[in-house]
Amino acid sequence: MISTSRIRRALFGAPLDPLNAQTRHNIALVAFIAWVGLGADGISSSCYGPEEAFRALGDHTHLSLYLAIATVVTVFIIALAYNQVIELFPTGGGGYRVATKLLGPHAGLVAGAALIVDYVLTIAISVASGIDALFSLLPIGFHSWKVATGFFLVVVLTLLNLRGMKEGIKVLLPIFLGFVATHAFLIVYGLIAHVGEFAVIVPKTLEDTRELTTNLGWTGAAALLLLAYSQGGGTYTGLEAVSNNVNVLAEPRVRTGKLTMMYMAMSLAFTAGGIIILYLLWNSVPVDGKTLNAVLFGDIIKSFGWESDWTTEGAVIVTLAFEAGLLFVAANTGFLGGPAVLSNMAGDSWVPHKFRYLSTRLVTENGILVMGIAALGILVWTQGSVALLVVLYSVSVFLTFAVSLFGLCVYWLRHRNQKRWFGRFVLSGIGFLVCAVILAMLMVEKFTAGGWLAALIIAAIVGACLFIRHHYEWTKAQIRIVDETFSGIPFGSNVNPAALDSEAPTAVFLVGSSRGGGLHALLWVQRMFPGHFRNFVFVNARTVDAHAYGGNEDVEALKVQANSALSYFVNFCNSKGWAAKSYLAFGTDPLDEFTKLAERVLAEYPNSIFFASKLIFEYDNWFVRLLHNQAALALQRRFHLRNMQMVIMPMKLAV
Repeated sequence: MISTSRIRRALFGAPLDPLNAQTRHNIALVAFIAWVGLGADGISSSCYGPEEAFRALGDHTHLSLYLAIATVVTVFIIALAYNQVIELFPTGGGGYRVATKLLGPHAGLVAGAALIVDYVLTIAISVASGIDALFSLLPIGFHSWKVATGFFLVVVLTLLNLRGMKEGIKVLLPIFLGFVATHAFLIVYGLIAHVGEFAVIVPKTLEDTRELTTNLGWTGAAALLLLAYSQGGGTYTGLEAVSNNVNVLAEPRVRTGKLTMMYMAMSLAFTAGGIIILYLLWNSVPVDGKTLNAVLFGDIIKSFGWESDWTTEGAVIVTLAFEAGLLFVAANTGFLGGPAVLSNMAGDSWVPHKFRYLSTRLVTENGILVMGIAALGILVWTQGSVALLVVLYSVSVFLTFAVSLFGLCVYWLRHRNQKRWFGRFVLSGIGFLVCAVILAMLMVEKFTAGGWLAALIIAAIVGACLFIRHHYEWTKAQIRIVDETFSGIPFGSNVNPAALDSEAPTAVFLVGSSRGGGLHALLWVQRMFPGHFRNFVFVNARTVDAHAYGGNEDVEALKVQANSALSYFVNFCNSKGWAAKSYLAFGTDPLDEFTKLAERVLAEYPNSIFFASKLIFEYDNWFVRLLHNQAALALQRRFHLRNMQMVIMPMKLAV
């Protein structure tokens, strides 16, 4: 019979050692791999962003020349502005960290909530758009299978990411390179084939502009262009992915991040700007059941004049297959960025702390699962409608952009003594204005077409986070009271404690970072069993979470902190003349590490009884259990199944 552990290893791979320095090196992303894993989101937006902008122009297609120029300029403005984020926040967090540090925690919360929605929609819209590209090759009768296909693909991507981000990216690398090669060739060929028409396009664009301003006035013409520009806002999504995930990049992180951002900006500007121009040059017209890119690239390939229709059809199929494949690669970005944002927010107690925990594959497993489940829900609810998803997506993205870039403006105004501050302030300001205008246009023009829903979802997340933060702050305050109460207990003067006796009764305490919690259990044991125990052993298993592993702290600092906490308990017992010892372990699963240490202690001290404290709330419900781990109960069950006796010491928190 195959064990569950063997099945898990087959699906997700062998566990990784978080304390091995080589492990961090092996899973860190160099600039090229990061461009594939994080930049795919940006470049893939050229599969739906330019189309939405071009469609919004209606009959005034020659105005797309302005859109192409604005798209290229906007890409580089946002990319250069986010280079500053990489410099200022080299541990990752992107828009969330920028807003939190520069504008305050509540601005950070809004940015974080928008980012969570952004990454969920990254998965949903990329999968939906990729399926649209694939089904452009099939008769309309097959289109009823779109949602089911999307559901299946999201499940596959979720499982792939649970194995580890670098493994997932390597699997998808050939698809990314295939897209770049095919689309770069078709864009260059398409432009060269109609290069003579550029002499006609510019005068025609100016003529169309004059006609439009005559009929609608300059205000009406500007409104039309701004609406089309904002409709194509999905084009710029993904540019923030690098700054959000700097912590997973190879050293030196800042340099790697900037290089990755350069790759992203250049590839996106070329692809998106080139496709918009090609729509105009090749007179692309929407066809039912097909994406505009499918129509465009089909026309370009047919112009090659190949004798065999099979060859032409095969080239179209390959092109659209790579386009769909890249969109599925882009969906992978949601599984990288979303859990990272949740991890950062968990560190600030906006979301349950369990989102900081890493799996044995050193990925934030809980965050990946939440991203996958949420994407499945939104995909089914919208029935995979790219037109609706792109509105939701753009609102969340540009809200994050606007808040982050405004934070940079504030930063440079406060640091006017630094070199080149004014140029960076101007760049951040321009980026903020661009993003704010697009966001405002989306909310005004598309409020009833999905804008209201995006705002409602973000507001609901903010409300839930405020409630969670309030609970955690109250709990921390109560624990501080307990710590302060026990901190007044004086140490004894005995500096020659008794030696440990392996055969004597031993009290083993499973402790954490709270000194008050550990002393609470120790003193209660002495009160309940006076003089019975001769040995006092303190065991601590620290979780190597997302913050400790390449985030705000490092593993070495975690070791120092943990050893200091254990030394306190040992010194306290020694000062009383009691024999004491401590054990420490690190891992991604504290239950596994505590169990291993307990078995080790029991082998050395066979007459051991284990004790652990557990927070007791007056009002216990599913919400409280969600926010606090049930480690003590889970350990008690594990220990009893192994014939190890464990007693839970309740520690009630005052109301």
